[in-house]
Amino acid sequence: MSNGDFAGLVAAVTGGASGIGLATAQLLAQRGATVAVLDLKPDNVDAPLRGIVCDVSDDDSVRDAIGEVVGRHGALDILVNNAGIGAQGSVEDNSDAEWQRVFDVNVIGMVRASRAALPHLRRSAHAAIVNTCSIAATAGLPQRALYSASKGAVLALTRAMAADHLREGIRVNCVTPGTADTPWIDRLLSVAPDPAAERAALEARQPHGRLVRADEVAAAIAYLASPAAGSTTGVDLAVDGGMAGLRLRPAGQ
Repeated sequence: MSNGDFAGLVAAVTGGASGIGLATAQLLAQRGATVAVLDLKPDNVDAPLRGIVCDVSDDDSVRDAIGEVVGRHGALDILVNNAGIGAQGSVEDNSDAEWQRVFDVNVIGMVRASRAALPHLRRSAHAAIVNTCSIAATAGLPQRALYSASKGAVLALTRAMAADHLREGIRVNCVTPGTADTPWIDRLLSVAPDPAAERAALEARQPHGRLVRADEVAAAIAYLASPAAGSTTGVDLAVDGGMAGLRLRPAGQ
């Protein structure tokens, strides 16, 4: 992969105004893509990125945003479904309304964006969809029942979409980050009784001993979206410091 491997391609990144989404949008642009950031609040997005207001929980908003991307740039080659919200608690701790709200954004939001993008992706020679999933889809994490369920659905959706659209020339993959150093984690830490201890605990549960950086996840997304990954589809690529697969002895043993 090089700085020009996305030259001539148009990408849309949902939830692209901060965290993993912003890092991804910036990296795709650095590598030559024309990138539209679809976000509730894209005001802080700087050129060459173009911010477009988009609410993934509203189908009209999503269709309008995708239509604006295609209307301005004439094509859409890559969709990064990154928009999402968090949730804490066991299965008892959230109401039906909160379950519906999180699934509406984290799962159906990806459905809305993909549905709006597919007619345009079918016309691309290098069409790719990359969904942001989570280690929570594959590992049982405490106090994350709702969030984990939504990301488990994203993993299953990714594989089903990959099967549905492979013969149309559209690759569909996802990344499964470990706990990433993002604004959402910062907000969780800010309300913890002991933020330093909570951060240390989050770092310690990942075998490499630290939080995942947003730019590391962005690099994985860029690989999956790149024409260089033309034989890669239906894959969940872990960026988790070994959390999914490694079982290390305690340090010093």
